[in-house]
Amino acid sequence: MSRPPVSPKPLTGGKVLAMLVAFFGVVIGVNLIMMKFAIQTLPGTEVDSAYTASLAYEKEIVAAHDQNARNWKVDARIRRGADGGATLQVEARDSNGQPMSGLKFQGRLERPTDRRADQPVELAEMGIGIYRGSAPLVAPGQWDLVIEGVAAGRRMFLSKNRVLLN
Repeated sequence: MSRPPVSPKPLTGGKVLAMLVAFFGVVIGVNLIMMKFAIQTLPGTEVDSAYTASLAYEKEIVAAHDQNARNWKVDARIRRGADGGATLQVEARDSNGQPMSGLKFQGRLERPTDRRADQPVELAEMGIGIYRGSAPLVAPGQWDLVIEGVAAGRRMFLSKNRVLLN
């Protein structure tokens, strides 16, 4: 009968304890590092109060139906300049295809992942129904282009589209 080989260093309770402490030490250390990075890069909440946002939702539905009934055609073009800025041009036409003048359009470039990088784009009327503005130093990547049209102190138009700026 042959005897099983004997290990020169037997597995003891102290070695098992050291392996367990090392294993959980590495896991806890990695978790702490990841928590630190997550907290530092947290852009904040999407809305300050979900309850208030839910109350305003019904008004947004009514505004969307009103906007749809107006049947406006609003085209937006965004062009990236060599200096890193972006130029936004909005052309607004009514339901008959006539250019609309006298509206106040506002634009916003919103970063989908970080609210802190959002940039307003002030639009001025450059011609009948043509509004133009620019934003300096826009980082490349994905942005949400938000366009709002206001007349008589009331929002008449809202559009939000994902754009890619290189």
